[in-house]
Amino acid sequence: MYINRTSYENKEKQSNKEVLQINKAGELEYLTFPALTETNLVKHLFTTRFGGVSKGIFASMNMSYTRGDKKEAVDENYRRIAQILSCDLQDIVLSHQTHTTNVREVTISDAGKGITRERDYEDVDGLITNVPGLVLATFYADCVPLYLVDPVQRAIGLSHSGWKGTVHRMGEATLKKMYEKYGTKPEDVLCAIGPSICQSCYEVSEDVIKQFKKAFPEKQVQKRLFYASDKEKGKYQLNLWEANRQVFLDAGVLPEHISVTDICTCCNPDYLFSHRASHGKRGNLAAFLCLK
Repeated sequence: MYINRTSYENKEKQSNKEVLQINKAGELEYLTFPALTETNLVKHLFTTRFGGVSKGIFASMNMSYTRGDKKEAVDENYRRIAQILSCDLQDIVLSHQTHTTNVREVTISDAGKGITRERDYEDVDGLITNVPGLVLATFYADCVPLYLVDPVQRAIGLSHSGWKGTVHRMGEATLKKMYEKYGTKPEDVLCAIGPSICQSCYEVSEDVIKQFKKAFPEKQVQKRLFYASDKEKGKYQLNLWEANRQVFLDAGVLPEHISVTDICTCCNPDYLFSHRASHGKRGNLAAFLCLK
C-alpha cells in the first residue's frame, strides 16, 4: 500500500536516515523507529490497521476493548502483536487514557493489567518502567505517541499526548517521573514522536490556540506551532509534532536525540486509524515499548 509521508518543517534537525521503518510479518504491518531499534536495549512498535481479525469499522488490527469491537477479536490481535514482541499477553500493561498528564510507574505487580487482569488504576496517560520484559502499551487515533528510552539508567517511558496533554507538557511530565523514580537525566534520553495527525490536517479553535500561546510564549516558537487557517475564519492549523518536540527540548532533551514522525494518521486513514478522518467510527492503534 502507498503511504503518504508528510513533509516536516524541522526535518533538517533529524538525521538523513529513515525516521520510521515499515515492517511486515505475513499480513501484519507495523512501524518502528530505527533510532530506538539501534540502541539494542528495547523492543517497540506502532501498529497499523493491517494484520488483525477485527471486522467492519475496526478492520483489522483494532487494539481497543472499549470501542465496541468483539473481545475475542481484540484478544487475537494482541496475541499477534505479542508474537512480534516475543512476549506473552500477561507481560503487557495497558494505560487508561483520559487526556491527563498522569504518569504511572509500572512494576512486575502490574503485569497483564488491562488484558489478563483488571486494572486498579484510572486516568493514566503515561507509563514508565525499568523492569525488563514488561511491555508498556498506549492507544491512538490521531493523538501523539511519545516514546522515551534512557540507555544510561535502563528505563523507558511511553505516553499519550493529545492537544491537552501537549499544552500541559506530557513529555516533560514523563521525564520528571523517570528522574524521580530512576534518576533519568533528559540529556541521556532518546525520544520518538510517533504517527499522529499532521499540522495540515489538524484544525483547531481559537480557544485552543490561546492555551498554546500561554504555554509557549516565545513568538518564534509560536510561528512554528500554528498559523491561521485559510479554510475557516477563527480556526488555526496546529503542529502537535513540533509542539511535542519543543516540550522535549525545553525539558533538556538534545535535539539530535529526538526522532519526529513523517506519517500522518489523518492523511492515511486506510492504513492508520484516524478519529478525525473517520468521524469517530474507528478502532484504536497502539504503541508498544519494552526493555529487553
